[in-house]
Amino acid sequence: MNREVSSNRRRRRDRDLSRDNDNLTFQNRIEPVFGGLYQPLSSQQIQAIHGAILNILEKIGISFAAENVVERVVGAGGTLGDDGRLRMPGELVEEALAEIPKNISLCGQNKEHDMLLSGARVHMGSGGAAPLLLDMETGRYRDSTLQDLYDAARIVDCLSHIHFFSRSLVARDIPDNYDLDINTAYACLRGTSKHVCVSASQGHHVKDIATICEILAGSRENFVARPFLSMNINHVVPPLRFHKESCDVLEQCALLGIPAHVNIFAQVGASTPVTQAGAIAQSAAESIAGLVFAWLVNPEAKLIFGAKPMITDLRTGGMSSGGGEQAVVMAGMTQLAQHYGLSNVSIAGATDSKTADAQSGYEKSLSVSLAALAGSNLITQSCGMHASLMGCALESYVIDNDMLGSIQSSLRPLEVSAETLSIDSIDRVVHSEGHFLGEPETMARMKSDFVYPDIADRTSVEEWEKGGGKGIHEVAKERARNILANHFPTHIADDVDKEIRKQFSIKLSVVGGQTNA
Repeated sequence: MNREVSSNRRRRRDRDLSRDNDNLTFQNRIEPVFGGLYQPLSSQQIQAIHGAILNILEKIGISFAAENVVERVVGAGGTLGDDGRLRMPGELVEEALAEIPKNISLCGQNKEHDMLLSGARVHMGSGGAAPLLLDMETGRYRDSTLQDLYDAARIVDCLSHIHFFSRSLVARDIPDNYDLDINTAYACLRGTSKHVCVSASQGHHVKDIATICEILAGSRENFVARPFLSMNINHVVPPLRFHKESCDVLEQCALLGIPAHVNIFAQVGASTPVTQAGAIAQSAAESIAGLVFAWLVNPEAKLIFGAKPMITDLRTGGMSSGGGEQAVVMAGMTQLAQHYGLSNVSIAGATDSKTADAQSGYEKSLSVSLAALAGSNLITQSCGMHASLMGCALESYVIDNDMLGSIQSSLRPLEVSAETLSIDSIDRVVHSEGHFLGEPETMARMKSDFVYPDIADRTSVEEWEKGGGKGIHEVAKERARNILANHFPTHIADDVDKEIRKQFSIKLSVVGGQTNA
């Protein structure tokens, strides 16, 4: 692993990583970064949790299993008890965990955004499905719209340290569930060429979302080979109850070749045991139940382990995702996924703060850093989100992009060699200029070995005051406004867009190069 990273770093030395913020030109190609250094669980603890998972699935079981789920599981050796609970034998679970395809690739419409979900490779993106947007102009929260979702995608499309776009806002101006699912997928795919993650409320909606992707890809075969859209699916309602409609969505994804995030959102102490170990065991069992079902539907299904127990503030009963406990429990879940060799997704960065303030900064930095150090393949909600995922702020994407760049830089391994120990350079400098600023190696590495922030201020006090003394929040708003005024992605050809509009009721209209709801 270290040899691969070192090789990538050497290649980076020859690349120009400069970006022109004013003209909105960015270098977005994803360079692999690796975590795996933070492991809160011992091997004995992982084995104990695995035993508890098998016990939960075989002895306790999951209720409210729909006929299609029962048929698949019972046909593979499971049982439906008189109490209505579907149980999965340990042998079936172990076989599924061993046979589920590993090292899933999620692609962008542009190949430079492709992501390999393997080992401890780390990718950071958006998410949240918030019902509210913090309006940049009024400073007040309001209902989010389809236009807001498209705008969020456009901003993420320009930010180099955000690797994928998971639907971060709900278009509350579209009341019909079918129209919402179709237009959400379209707005995300139109707004960015990065990988897109969406959801669907009904199984039959998935087929039409797949059709949109197939039109964009040129064929179903092309899309299945390079899937640039995946589905977030919450197939279980904790504790241990299947959700019929979501299981239908999961089944359709498995059949159609759409990668599925087999997610569980539970509240620790409310819908899971209050102990972190119990929350991890239950949530993992719930996610694995979905993995087993989807694998039985299609052994080649692209499945991503997504157990995400969320910490509850037991004083209020509300979700509280900005503390250290959240970071630890997600790191433990990531470690469990790595034990199984499963491609995985986690949540980090879901701050409780309502705006881009100091609380937002320290809560996001803590949780995202630990998720990255744990080696989570996909870190959703790592940027832009506030109010425990109830709200989103467009300017926060810009601020958080700087944060993510710094975290990604911290994952780079130290490179120790005769070259990097620089003995000859030290000898030369102490006998000449007395500083290293003019050394050829210094000039060569200043772009390859360092990540420079886009908006964070590193000027002197005098320069900062001369420039207006602006805080990062104000600078981020200016940057976001600049993107929204000038950046209209053109990765979808006009004739392809017309074909999609011919087949579906698309609510975003294109006027003068701009897309408006």
